[in-house]
Amino acid sequence: MAAGAAEAAAVVVEVGSARQFEELLRLRAKSLVVVHFWAPWAPQCAQMNDVMAELAKEHPQVSFVKLEAEAVPEVSEKYEISSVPTFLFFKNSQKVDRLDGAHAPELTKKVQRHASSGSFPPSGNEHPKEDLNLRLKKLTHAAPCMLFMKGTPQEPRCGFSKQMVEILNKHNIQFSSFDIFSDEEVRQGLKTYSSWPTYPQLYVSGELVGGLDIIKELEASEELDTICPKAPKLEERLKVLTNKASVMLFMKGNKQEAKCGFSKQILEILNSTGVEYETFDILEDEEVRQGLKAYSNWPTYPQLYVKGELVGGLDIVKVRLEFIWCPKELKILACLIIIISC
Repeated sequence: MAAGAAEAAAVVVEVGSARQFEELLRLRAKSLVVVHFWAPWAPQCAQMNDVMAELAKEHPQVSFVKLEAEAVPEVSEKYEISSVPTFLFFKNSQKVDRLDGAHAPELTKKVQRHASSGSFPPSGNEHPKEDLNLRLKKLTHAAPCMLFMKGTPQEPRCGFSKQMVEILNKHNIQFSSFDIFSDEEVRQGLKTYSSWPTYPQLYVSGELVGGLDIIKELEASEELDTICPKAPKLEERLKVLTNKASVMLFMKGNKQEAKCGFSKQILEILNSTGVEYETFDILEDEEVRQGLKAYSNWPTYPQLYVKGELVGGLDIVKVRLEFIWCPKELKILACLIIIISC
């Protein structure tokens, strides 16, 4: 009986007007409200509607709402909805979180986290603000040059962010980035922290340089190159990486989880010898992945290096170890170094 009642309550409410939306937030102020801004022409939205329906069954205490973004433009504009699907999370009629894109696992995590947490403290409490400012200070100092943008350098999610990345790459500027879509608290808090209302935002040594227009002006005046740190040339970077440890393995995945059969086999060989080694996951850096092929004149992965010199791939390592006899007390590393030095 109770299960049947929960099932009946597990519905996704559809809202068709701004007035209806505001009234719903007021009536459901004491519960978590999750709003899906969707469009009927987007297949990913239909998929996420199914996810919402399942989450509604699992969390009957949470209010799940659908709002067609283009049909209620005043609400979409108020909350800066620029793409679908987008999900907003409300508590006490206040927006507390946001998720852009069709990411079912992340949506599930956010619903579980907010549903299990208590209500947020009132705005008069200054401690959360102090904690946020400390966090923003750390983020803006996370790298000598920090870009706060929509999306990532590989997949910018707005035209301004894309232009900013293109300018920085064109000038070979070394920078790290933060996707403001991934954290609503940072997205809103940084606007106040920096007194800059829009994105992208570029910081150097923790200080705000500006947005896209400022960067374009600095580029035109040739000041940009004097302000931002330059990225090392690829060849220099590869030399540093191959010499990072006495034995370096460039592979797909890492020590804990190989992501291809060849990488897994070479890990097993190295682990069986007791040799200390470091790994680099080429799947996480496309520049290194492609550049190392030319640098080493070796077209495939994994690649094993000893003291900065290429030993070879899996087949070479297998052949060399097969024809080398080593007493148990000797390390294979010593044998490999001998081969390289010959």
